[in-house]
Amino acid sequence: MQRFVGFVYQDVRMRVGQGQAEGIEITLAPHGGMRGRCSQCKRSAPGYDRLPERHWQFVPLWGIATWFRYAPRRVKCAEHGVIVEHIPWSDGKRPVTTAMMGFLARWARRLSWRETAQVFQTSWESVYRSVEWMVEWGLAHRQLDGVESLGVDEVHWGHGTKADNFLTVIYQIDAHCRRLLWIGKRRSEKTLRMGLQALGPELVRGLRFVCSDMWKPYLNVLAAEVGQALHVLDRFHIAQHMNQAVDEVRRAESSRLQAKNKDEARRLKNMRWPLLRKGSRVRGRARKKLNALLASKLATARAWELKEAFGHFWKYK
Repeated sequence: MQRFVGFVYQDVRMRVGQGQAEGIEITLAPHGGMRGRCSQCKRSAPGYDRLPERHWQFVPLWGIATWFRYAPRRVKCAEHGVIVEHIPWSDGKRPVTTAMMGFLARWARRLSWRETAQVFQTSWESVYRSVEWMVEWGLAHRQLDGVESLGVDEVHWGHGTKADNFLTVIYQIDAHCRRLLWIGKRRSEKTLRMGLQALGPELVRGLRFVCSDMWKPYLNVLAAEVGQALHVLDRFHIAQHMNQAVDEVRRAESSRLQAKNKDEARRLKNMRWPLLRKGSRVRGRARKKLNALLASKLATARAWELKEAFGHFWKYK
């Protein structure tokens, strides 16, 4: 169990119903030799009165729902007047202890929020509020020193392709740390500018590398706001553009050959997907057709070879 300065565990009881444990109730009391502390300035202050008893859900013990019981004191602070004392296991009026909120938030990364609530005998709302509290705590205590590399990307969520179905995410991609830093609605220039402003001008000025896709609004903002950093376009979208170029050559050449020489045109039939794959992943009959195509002098074969040759760029040092 946790130890709380200024408080003692007074009583522990187990509720039993129909031969099974229904819950554990732990009663806490103030330490007789210590005064309460103001919840604002954390300085000790004389007592004023007591409030009705409250309950806080604690981390389950042996799989049994556990609750803290305590009647908070109000203290008379010289600076803040009559105010509720500082309760170290509580945050505001939340009915869940901070230990339980951290416990639920960590499990919510592995399980769905519904499953987390069912397994640990709490509500979906408690899991949601716990994750929210953990995120707020993390944002308030995170350190942004030493961030030199940022990644910018969009994430699609929901249904449809409307602007509201996209999110802009900014994340740190330094070798020693990879983490999400900011997320905002839509994938517009305005959204990305808001994200960079939220991170602060000092962080932006200290950036050395920025990685993004080829979305035009992102390119515009990064060129204007982070001009001193080396801008790296991500591998996925460059490969996507290379494949699009190969496919455009194939379609144009196929249409031209259909009008002139249908025998030559058959070499390009059913070759779209083998041409879009990486060469090492083309096998079987598709590989034989690809080899026959490469032996020809068609423009499509040359385009595919150029695409494969560009693959060495990623390993070049």
